[in-house]
Amino acid sequence: MDFIRDYSYYGYLVVGLVIMLESMGLLLPAETMLIAASIYAASPNSGLNIHLIALSAIVGAIMGDNFGYLIGHKIGYHVLKKYGSKIKLTPERLLLGQYLFRHHGGKVVFIGRFMVLLRLFTALLAGANKMPWKGFMFYNALGGIAWAGGYSYVTYFLGKQILQLEGTIGIVLGVIGGVILLSFIWFIHKNEKKLIEHAQKEAEREAAELDHSINN
Repeated sequence: MDFIRDYSYYGYLVVGLVIMLESMGLLLPAETMLIAASIYAASPNSGLNIHLIALSAIVGAIMGDNFGYLIGHKIGYHVLKKYGSKIKLTPERLLLGQYLFRHHGGKVVFIGRFMVLLRLFTALLAGANKMPWKGFMFYNALGGIAWAGGYSYVTYFLGKQILQLEGTIGIVLGVIGGVILLSFIWFIHKNEKKLIEHAQKEAEREAAELDHSINN
């Protein structure tokens, strides 16, 4: 009963829940809330433990991304296949998306954790594009630990000074992530036909291997 009377535990629950829901694709102020909770934990008599805040944030991030991945895997692909042509997502480009997430998805999953818009949709897209779950889980956990743990502890140790640095940190991370993302998009656009050919050959090879294993 002491656990229920200690309202600080509800704070950890809220931190984990909001981050989990944002990671599933809902537009929520998870990053701002994490920073605010960590600053509050640094204040005297706050009643919040920074280690539990970080743990709640990490668990919420990893769980949310996995739920988002499952949603994308079960529903997203069929939706993209049915309505993708309306946004110029041809079957060839859908196949290309699967190829890219299979071979380069780890970079997108990790970087996406630090960028708001990517953080909302990366897990859904990874699932929809059939990125292997083991690879997704590894980079998802790595990104979740780096993002949630990093923001929690850095904010806690810098205390209220982080409020002055938050804008600068956000701009720097945004610029770095933006440059990487734009370079990746440019490379894909320039080599789209070649990459589609690779994706088609790989899909044909996998289909042949599957047919061979069934027949034998």
